[in-house]
Amino acid sequence: MQRTGQGETVQGEEPTADNLYDYLLAPAARTPDKAAVVEADESGTLTDISYRQLAALAEQYTQTLELLGLEVGERIVVEAPSCAAAVALLLACSKLGLAFVPVSAQMPDNRLMTILTSLDAALYARAHGPGRPELPWAGGTARFALSGLSIDKAPARPTRRRRNVLALDTAYIIFTSGSSGRPKGVVMSHRAIVTFLRAVIADQLVSQCDRIASTSPLQFDFALFGIGLALGSGATLVPVPRTCLDSPRRMVTFLRKARVTQVHGVPSLWRPLLRHDAQLLKQLDQVRSVIFAGESFPLAELRRLQQMLPGTRLVNGYGATESMAASFTEVPDPLPAHQRTLSIGHAHRGAEMILVDSAGRAVTRPGVIAEIYLRSPALFSGYWNDPAATAQVLVPDPLQARHGHTVLRTGDLACLDERGELHFVGRADAQVQIRGHRVELGEVESVLAQHPAIASAAATLVPRGGEHVLMAGIVLKDITAPFDEPAALAHCARHLPAYMTPRRIRPLADLPLTENGKADRARLARLVTTAAPNASAGTDPTPRSAV
Repeated sequence: MQRTGQGETVQGEEPTADNLYDYLLAPAARTPDKAAVVEADESGTLTDISYRQLAALAEQYTQTLELLGLEVGERIVVEAPSCAAAVALLLACSKLGLAFVPVSAQMPDNRLMTILTSLDAALYARAHGPGRPELPWAGGTARFALSGLSIDKAPARPTRRRRNVLALDTAYIIFTSGSSGRPKGVVMSHRAIVTFLRAVIADQLVSQCDRIASTSPLQFDFALFGIGLALGSGATLVPVPRTCLDSPRRMVTFLRKARVTQVHGVPSLWRPLLRHDAQLLKQLDQVRSVIFAGESFPLAELRRLQQMLPGTRLVNGYGATESMAASFTEVPDPLPAHQRTLSIGHAHRGAEMILVDSAGRAVTRPGVIAEIYLRSPALFSGYWNDPAATAQVLVPDPLQARHGHTVLRTGDLACLDERGELHFVGRADAQVQIRGHRVELGEVESVLAQHPAIASAAATLVPRGGEHVLMAGIVLKDITAPFDEPAALAHCARHLPAYMTPRRIRPLADLPLTENGKADRARLARLVTTAAPNASAGTDPTPRSAV
């Protein structure tokens, strides 16, 4: 039973068993005084927030949100770092059936406004502290911290039609890059995410004794994975401050001080340490496991990490936001000298990865490259307000279509080894990974094409110093005009997150195309690295006719 803002009591609004609120707060009944979250304040002092305190804060937030009279399914956009207050707000939204939509304080205003308006968000809630200037947002606004949640402007919403919170209701929406030029919202239900967390915890990916360092920003699903894994197992979450991630020494000091036993992060998290001060890693003698995901881990660097963290379990996570993840594969220790690619193994408990060729047939022979399809009860519900895009990836099971089941068509290419384990090969489309973030090159190209001086654009990844950076080639509307690259980069920064802004933009006479008329990104990578920054378009040495 819940109380409304008018003082009347109504039936409903209680979460079901397959709800993040009940699932993540279950340890509050078993170990109420154990630290649920350990976080640093502005001075660097560590504070423990117990499961009892986290539950009380979530309940306080719930009561404040409840007075707004929001209907189950309404969207709450949350701008905050990964912290105890944000976790409590996630729990409160889950209890009331409100969709939690995390965004970054560094997100450009234009992109944030696109998300707010496309969602018809009920509330835009920001963590207390310095932030962006006020937006031209007419909807509800709020501020929150460990001290409580305050509503600055209540949203004007219609009368509620729903009160019961179901397992199929939306738990959260993660916005990723979209090929159409607009961010794409991945909708995850309570049932999907709780099913996934139960499976990976049953696979003993974590223990309740672990203190889990989360290094990803809140709007990245790797951060939500860390929250779910830590609380769902009764462990302790340790969000690493962004300021510590900028310095290898500060990061190691923080991990030691917080007594971290498991670290989550993209492979590039470890690169500065491995390159410039690898000996610091020997101080992390309490770290028992490292889970990495989101991008390739160069094997030379991975071997070096094994040398510096002897006996530490290294786990390669593979998967998409549409399923949070598909597999977690332990890296052999030591990694064999002859090994050239990392295995992504087999799907987690309760799921199955299959390879399917272009004719819809299962591929079982080693070495044959085909697309990964994922069978899982933990798949996303669909893309927000985009049934056409949803239908392209949630498809009938090509091997058992008569059952009416749908599977996730990942767009990832892989092949089997002799042991029957999968090895990732690449993408079948123009999607790439940049510092763990999924990026649709089409969105970058769409923003570039909106620049008044640019007629057309194509983007690609270019290898640089052991990693890949984003660069773009463009064709100018006036090929005789000088190209102002800083202005074009500033244009991108106004519309795209930093990780999606090209490092360089080069004018070309024409964009290289393949025989079927698509962008030839391999050749584009060569052209943008050789073209002069401010050269006229006519200096491109390779005309289109040569393609």
